[in-house]
Amino acid sequence: MRTIQPETAAPPLPEETLPLAGDAKPSIAVEGTKHVDDAVPGAEMFAELLNIFLSGLPEWVRVLAIAVVFAGVAIGGQATIWAVLRRVSRDGGKHPTRLIVTHTARAARVAAVLIGVTAGLGFSGRLGLPSPTEQPGVSSLLGAVITLAITWLVIGVVRGADDMILARHEIDSDSNVRARKTHTQVAVLSRTLMVVIGIFGIGAALMQFDEVERVGTSLLASAGVAGIVLGFAARPVLGNIIAGIQIALTQPIKIGDVVIIEGEWGRIEEITTTYVVLRIWDQRRLIVPFSTIIEQPFENWTRHSTSLLGTIYFYADYSLPIDEVRAELARICEGNPKWDGRVCSVLVTDANDRSIQVRALISAANSSDHWDLRCEVREKLVAFIHREHPGSLPREREEEYTHAAAEPRHG
Repeated sequence: MRTIQPETAAPPLPEETLPLAGDAKPSIAVEGTKHVDDAVPGAEMFAELLNIFLSGLPEWVRVLAIAVVFAGVAIGGQATIWAVLRRVSRDGGKHPTRLIVTHTARAARVAAVLIGVTAGLGFSGRLGLPSPTEQPGVSSLLGAVITLAITWLVIGVVRGADDMILARHEIDSDSNVRARKTHTQVAVLSRTLMVVIGIFGIGAALMQFDEVERVGTSLLASAGVAGIVLGFAARPVLGNIIAGIQIALTQPIKIGDVVIIEGEWGRIEEITTTYVVLRIWDQRRLIVPFSTIIEQPFENWTRHSTSLLGTIYFYADYSLPIDEVRAELARICEGNPKWDGRVCSVLVTDANDRSIQVRALISAANSSDHWDLRCEVREKLVAFIHREHPGSLPREREEEYTHAAAEPRHG
């Protein structure tokens, strides 16, 4: 019977030839540097080239040079990507999409520089050079700045989308209610979204610092008291922001609407995050908070349509022939391009012991034509009465009598 001898254990490999965990390739040592992980394609060759070109220079110069090289590569990549996006938007016939590329180009360039510098400083540490990113304060500062740059980039995307939508819905006339509605919604919602993104971006940037994070944790621990204090302090601002969102959704006013607010007649020129700018007819500007529009009544002459009815009142003697005035008003309206052809009538609306009150009712397509038409009709009707019926102008009658007639008669 054959005896099976146990297999002799293989002698251990030398320590320097032991395989790395995960079958990773061994690190390659470059003269004057630490080991550079070859997991990144081309890292070994890039490290050797940097070591050759930067050998003999002071360490801080080498670190700065590496950061500049990485920043230049990042800027080149960003410029190439944005050039391709501009070309695609132009060739695809989607010119409005170029607005997004335009609004984000500067922010993307800044973000690329910061990311490139941070990557370069980190890579210099892997080459055995003193890396500033190893310092907690510098690392937090770079993270905060990159966060702010990305926030700027996102806000640029929102602004570009805002302009792109508005470019597709141009307000070509006051009667274009749909375009004015779109402009109002986009103006309010996009500005509110940009404010929210900015607040969260600043908060995320501040949280990169350990000190701020500890303060934030303490505030969260006392969130009840802090919330009450902040709620009272920010109540006007938050109230206007909420009112702005309500206005964007319910649309009591729109950009371009003709309104009367606080006794002032004007047109809605701009809607911001917290207030409305009213352009008054004499070129003054009235700033109205959103809370005023929500809480107080006002007149909107173009809520659903820009068409308006105009009234002209004048006084005349009882002898005025109303039928001739009606015929004259019809002739005036038919010859005036500002009349929209809907309403043209004359009625006696009041009478007293001295005169009658006559009302002419006319219609116009918008508020500008409405005002001009009323003024022209008033002028021409007064001229007609003065020319054709001067005796029908308002007057006071006096009864003639003699002194003898005034004396009482005695029997």
